[in-house]
Amino acid sequence: MKEILLLKYGEIVLKGANKRYFEDMLLRQLRRKAKPYGEFDISRSQSTIYVEPKNDLCDMDGMLAAAGKVFGIVAICRAAVCEKNMESILETVKAYIPPHLAGKKTFKVESKRSDKNFPLDSIEISREAGGAVLSACPHMRVDVHNPDVIVRVEVRDFAAYVHPGPVKGAGGMPVGSNGRGLLLLSGGIDSPVAGYMMARRGMTVEAIHFESFPYTSEMARDKVLRLAQIVSEYNNDSMIVHVVSLTKVQEELVKHCDEDYFTLLLRRYMMAIADRVASRFYCDALVTGESLGQVASQTAEAIGVTDPVATHPVFRPCIGMDKEDIVALSRKIGTFETSIEPFEDCCTVFTPRHPRTRPDLAKVLVQEQKLPFDQLVEEALAGMYRVDVTPEGYEVRQ
Repeated sequence: MKEILLLKYGEIVLKGANKRYFEDMLLRQLRRKAKPYGEFDISRSQSTIYVEPKNDLCDMDGMLAAAGKVFGIVAICRAAVCEKNMESILETVKAYIPPHLAGKKTFKVESKRSDKNFPLDSIEISREAGGAVLSACPHMRVDVHNPDVIVRVEVRDFAAYVHPGPVKGAGGMPVGSNGRGLLLLSGGIDSPVAGYMMARRGMTVEAIHFESFPYTSEMARDKVLRLAQIVSEYNNDSMIVHVVSLTKVQEELVKHCDEDYFTLLLRRYMMAIADRVASRFYCDALVTGESLGQVASQTAEAIGVTDPVATHPVFRPCIGMDKEDIVALSRKIGTFETSIEPFEDCCTVFTPRHPRTRPDLAKVLVQEQKLPFDQLVEEALAGMYRVDVTPEGYEVRQ
């Protein structure tokens, strides 16, 4: 029996005259995702994308999983294809649906007749299909209010499709439809989630990672690159990571500045460096994983002290989330287990015993003026190197 994937999209249907632009972007991304799983014919019609295998060698399970990581798709239906007549539809229902009802007790049928020339209306199709289900599965009963399974029949332009309901897609907007962002990527739980969330809103994400060798190790850097590999699956299967050393900046802060200002000053250096990298590589915004009040540098006052050094807008998609919510999302996208590996990052080096949580900008600037700010920023940028990341691995480019 021939199967097909029917992909339904959400916000894109509201784009009016621009709808085709977003649809074309989705098609390109799906065709690239499909390559490892065989030859598929991928097309669109009636606000639905059809993913049709060209031969029996195609991996439908793999394609289904891959489609689930493409932003812009809200629902995925794995359906059996049949001719547009009731005899064929009922035969398909009897053959295709029973395995999906194992362990279930109740069902109902919902039908959609996009082809208005079809002789039966939606209610009549559902009635006939429901009888076919009961004939094939006499242990089932109909429950139109709270069924265990909703069997669906769709009569469309080219064929009819039978399936046991959709699985949830990734939602959001196609990556690349809403600019470019530079993610400040640490080895923690929050920043990979922030990158995922901005990619879900259509932003192409690059990353900048700050290391402090020899205070941080190569294993810590590799951990971050493995996180980037996972996030890249949602980012058109690629991510550029710019790696910058903060070792000299931190050593100078320890020598010349009051300890309780270390974290605030370091964050200002990080924001300034990221801002210049964003300009150099045509990013439209900075992205951080900050959550309000989670740590000393993430109070409203501390954020107000660090933001002024940036000329780009700073997006903080996790800002109002509880830690439990962030952890749950990190588990969902597959970054949690890597994030909790016990390797240090630059923010845990030279951590003050009593960091300022409600800083005054004027006092922070007095501390900052003890160092040649722009010179240290430029020296850090001079040592920056790039890593090209894909889900399969990464390559360091000096």
